[in-house]
Amino acid sequence: MAKDLFAFNGEQLIQNNAPLADRLRPQTLDEFVGQDHILAQGRLLRRSIVADKVGNLLLYGPPGVGKTTLARIIASNTLSHFSVVNAALAGIKDLRSEIESAIDRLNKYGKRTILFIDEVHRFNTAQQDALLPWVENGTLTLIGATTENPYFEVNKALVSRSRLFRLNSLNSKALHQLLQRALSDKERGYGLKLINLASEAADHLVDVCNGDARVLLNALELAVESTIANQDSSISIDLKIAEDSIQERAVLYDKKGDAHFDTISAFIKSLRGSDPDAALFWLARMLEAGENPRFIFRRMLIAAGEDIGLADPNAIVIVESCAAAFDRIGLPEGIYPLAQATLYLASTEKSNSVKAIFKAVQKVKDSQKQNVPSHLKDANRDQEAFGDGMGYRYPHSFLKNWVPQQYLPDSLLKEIFWEPTEHGWEGQRRSLLNERRSEQLASLVELEQQNPLTITSRKIDNDLEKWLSRQVLQDGERLKNLMTKLWSGINWQTNHRVLVLTPSSLLWSLKPLREASEGGVVLAVSEDNHSRLSSELDFLAPMERPLLIDSKVESIKKLEKNLKFEVIGGRIPWKVFSEINFSKLWPILTEKCTANTELSLIISNPCSGPALSLKESLEFYSNNKNTDFSLLNDLICKEETWLNSHEHKEKFILQLEKLGWKISFEEWTELVYQKVDSSIIKRWLNQGSEYREIILKNCDEDDLNRLKKLFKSLDGKTIKQKLIHTNFLAINNN
Repeated sequence: MAKDLFAFNGEQLIQNNAPLADRLRPQTLDEFVGQDHILAQGRLLRRSIVADKVGNLLLYGPPGVGKTTLARIIASNTLSHFSVVNAALAGIKDLRSEIESAIDRLNKYGKRTILFIDEVHRFNTAQQDALLPWVENGTLTLIGATTENPYFEVNKALVSRSRLFRLNSLNSKALHQLLQRALSDKERGYGLKLINLASEAADHLVDVCNGDARVLLNALELAVESTIANQDSSISIDLKIAEDSIQERAVLYDKKGDAHFDTISAFIKSLRGSDPDAALFWLARMLEAGENPRFIFRRMLIAAGEDIGLADPNAIVIVESCAAAFDRIGLPEGIYPLAQATLYLASTEKSNSVKAIFKAVQKVKDSQKQNVPSHLKDANRDQEAFGDGMGYRYPHSFLKNWVPQQYLPDSLLKEIFWEPTEHGWEGQRRSLLNERRSEQLASLVELEQQNPLTITSRKIDNDLEKWLSRQVLQDGERLKNLMTKLWSGINWQTNHRVLVLTPSSLLWSLKPLREASEGGVVLAVSEDNHSRLSSELDFLAPMERPLLIDSKVESIKKLEKNLKFEVIGGRIPWKVFSEINFSKLWPILTEKCTANTELSLIISNPCSGPALSLKESLEFYSNNKNTDFSLLNDLICKEETWLNSHEHKEKFILQLEKLGWKISFEEWTELVYQKVDSSIIKRWLNQGSEYREIILKNCDEDDLNRLKKLFKSLDGKTIKQKLIHTNFLAINNN
């Protein structure tokens, strides 16, 4: 059938009167400018369009980057019927009509339908749901265009059935290409006119259009159509005309842009340096130069995160609110939120501690793959098979909704990324964070030293094992309770000087560090723990670190003569307490005390030995009722004699009383649960072990080897040991 002549002339008339941006729409992929990341030669989308194998697509990007144009190019390259719907204008009725037509077209002619929906995010949930069955069964191929993030604004089912392509704002090279095409195209552009576009005018149009081709071409069209031609019929477009056409002044900086970067640098450095007067001056200079206020707000948002951060978390909220207010009211009144944001940033507290993220990123790059600790894994999937999630302590079940436990991978336990300053919001939380970090690390050290039970990856299949496992989860809390008990009887003053004896970790000195912040803390550390404590102290700020000395008598003597302690305390291992050198220490310490110095010591003494623990565990775990326990029975009797002697305690009390101390003490017992492994066997039975020496007094090497084998037979099993704790409290009456 011949085309209607009048209809053809009408279409031609519309085309001739269409805006420049519409006339210059690319008609082929070769004419399409920009978006090389998805449309360059060999890219998936380009190959699909050329082969007419385009599936469901969602084109996502800012206005004026070519979403609709790309859809038109797809239409020109397909044998399918191509329908267009604008979501801002269409409703359910229109969708039903398109769907019915597509069904009819497919049934009668076997022709597929591509439905292009512009601004698809404007469809409500019901409208998007109406499309889903027909996209699902292939009746329609959907191409949607949206300026909004489709993951938030488009039905998840549609997103999952579509391939998403993001189109970016056009860069300056692509925009200059479009300008040259508009000026040279004789059919659709201004190629038949003599137009002189000044380079600074072209640069201004490209800079100000913000990557939007439609804004660029509309501004050029306005400039050309509104400018009176010269006598030679040429049209000259200078910077002033370009400014008027795009309704934004050019930035009055030098052509190389040095002043642009220097001025914004001066502005940011004035904010960082807390000089509101200088910041206002540089803001005024940028506004007078025609700088884009949105660019200034972007830089202030960066400054709110980089230079202020958590010293004032409200700063970024203020800037974002002022930026939103500016978008609503514009200039000239928009100068008020600009100034308000500037003055707030310049006047508030400063911190760049959020740069800690770069330390974490670098650690991720430098490290091998770091596995998630078992207790932090998702317990819903593999708890039964692999023990995932077992051992996790739910913070809300503990006092103040916090409990010390491991969150970093094993190899990164001592890493510190965020170091809060003393300023503002983060300064208020700094001491609490440092205290928790120290307590967390110290608890891990304590647990490691005591060889606590760790949850095995096998299924726990009996009630006793489950109960024992729960006890171990509480072990960190048990240590914290011991620390609380140690220091609870002290009447603290902020200027107290404190001596902490034989701490195995920083955990035991956290209370003194907090309470005696104006006095000073000295840690008298055993040789075995010296390097560990030294590394732990690196986590504290230099001004907060206690003095670290050797716990030997000679080291205590070397302390300054005028140094007197108002508090002495510590948790003393039984081995140290029972050594003769310990008794030599107290006359020296008494000389280092003031009148009314307070003393608090916790001595932890096992009152059931390894042999008893071993026998009880073998009886529980072994199916062999004929096990010979004669060796163990003999050792158990010796253990009881050895462990239950009060000779050391009595000597210690007598010594303190003679030195002028008024003493009281409290005792309590508890059960400690541990897993048998090579380290615990080594601690009890290898060379240098006090327990080994006791055993060899009552049996020979063959018996010792038998004992080792019995322990090894329980490898991975839980055993329990009974401890008696004695808390000595004393006041120096001298």
